[in-house]
Amino acid sequence: MRDYDEVTAFLGEWGPFQRLIFFLLSASIIPNGFNGMSVVFLAGTPEHRCRVPDAANLSSAWRNHSVPLRMQDGREVPHNCRRYRLAAIANFSALGLEPGRDVDLEQLEQESCLDGWEFSQDVYLSTIVTEWNLVCEEDWKTPLTSSLFFVGVLLGSFVSGQLSDRFGRKSILFATMAVQTGFSFLQIFSVNWEMFIVLFVIVGMGQISNYVVAFILGTEILGKSVRIIFSTLGVCTFFAVGYMLLPLFAYFIRDWRMLLLALTVPGLLCVPLWWFIPESPRWLISQRRFKEAEEIIQKAAKMNNIAVPMVIFDPVELQELKPLKQQKVFILDLFKTRNIATITTMSVLLWMLTSVGYFALSLSSPNLHGDAYLNCFLSGLIEVPAYITAWLLLRTLPRRYIIAGVLFLGGGVLLLIQLVPTEYNFLSVGMVMLGKFGVTSAFSMLYVFTAELYPTLIRNMAVGVTSMASRVGSIIAPYFVYLGAYNRVLPYIVMGSLTVLIGIITLFFPESFGMTLPETLEEMQKVKCTHLIFRFRFGKKTRDSMDNEENPKVLITSF
Repeated sequence: MRDYDEVTAFLGEWGPFQRLIFFLLSASIIPNGFNGMSVVFLAGTPEHRCRVPDAANLSSAWRNHSVPLRMQDGREVPHNCRRYRLAAIANFSALGLEPGRDVDLEQLEQESCLDGWEFSQDVYLSTIVTEWNLVCEEDWKTPLTSSLFFVGVLLGSFVSGQLSDRFGRKSILFATMAVQTGFSFLQIFSVNWEMFIVLFVIVGMGQISNYVVAFILGTEILGKSVRIIFSTLGVCTFFAVGYMLLPLFAYFIRDWRMLLLALTVPGLLCVPLWWFIPESPRWLISQRRFKEAEEIIQKAAKMNNIAVPMVIFDPVELQELKPLKQQKVFILDLFKTRNIATITTMSVLLWMLTSVGYFALSLSSPNLHGDAYLNCFLSGLIEVPAYITAWLLLRTLPRRYIIAGVLFLGGGVLLLIQLVPTEYNFLSVGMVMLGKFGVTSAFSMLYVFTAELYPTLIRNMAVGVTSMASRVGSIIAPYFVYLGAYNRVLPYIVMGSLTVLIGIITLFFPESFGMTLPETLEEMQKVKCTHLIFRFRFGKKTRDSMDNEENPKVLITSF
């Protein structure tokens, strides 16, 4: 019996129909780019200090010295969360005493910001931080805001595949677009932080669901040769385009509510795509809706100016399309043998730590020296050559070496940032972007690498579990950025160390490049983690080691 690709081979690989689907589905990903990273500007924290009420009877000298100084990155800066006790300095001011000359400031009693804060408007006019005072004792809410968005992403990744399997790719694609756009619009009317984050979780659910379903729809409609380009360059590059548009919007619109409004408008532009993007013929066939599938294929042939065969689906073949009874698989099958369990554990670590690096570097771009908007744009721009490089490397070189190589590149330059003198901030920014290049390249290769490692029976489950690990990584990533409040280079030291570590672990994976995809668990067991197999004892091959070659045992090395 012919498979779907054979049945539709007469359409060609890259006709007008395929080009239209490629670009429309890729374009539908653009809003995901700026919605996914919008928290960078929505929750931006400007410079701030304790407010001193205008009604306070202070001389200009005492007003200028009302906030104590603290050391930050080797220099004295005004304290963000403390001020001198207002009653005391008002008394000194009334007595005509001068700060520093008549009064030792280091001996003065301090208090918290009882009258709120003064926020600088040099970078942002307003953010959710300035609106709801998410600083000092409340500053834990800022990284939590980002984390809860990614919790929504995690929840959405659970349900998106199941919903699209049940209700169809096209319906769920546009439903999740509506969820992302609609709930982003509702966030504009948030009256408190709690309302904002609840809506943000739902936006996260819609964001990833839209991304996943568009990915599935494209891979099911497009031919084999175009499918790889779509899943690497198409989807990823258009996400980066959306990412680059975010700082452009934010630069001209510096009020968070108006910025959110502007970011919802492109979602409305996706509505006309309903009349151009078809349902997946593969999904229709799986639902035994053959007539609808044939109509879509006939329209595609007409668009490609190709004659349609008299019979697209042979009635005899249709009878054979009843799904075969497949062996049931469970998540524990990913740990069925020591070899598989080791590969799964390393895969989970690889996905999670690479995700931490990617999202922490993305979210920290406004904290870099220089213009926050330019740095965010560069952070998005560097992803384009990273995706192209990953695609080119995947075509010709062994997987584990290229993934480890770009991770060593990314982690190495991040570790070197601590050696850059403070006055060479431009060099630090360049090194962060180079680190982002390496981590992004590695991140974009993981789907291909993981899919090649596992047999058909558990491949989807393996990709799902490891992808879920990456969501966990994105949830904890904002707290790596938060470390920057204590030391400017601390986030890069931690991220660089973890990235190099996971690069080393990657070298212990079995190689998948040029190998036939395993079909069964038994075939996967023959894949040898050559650097981990303990074959020899005292320099000689023993009988046990000879027996173990068919079922190699894995020695887990601790680092």
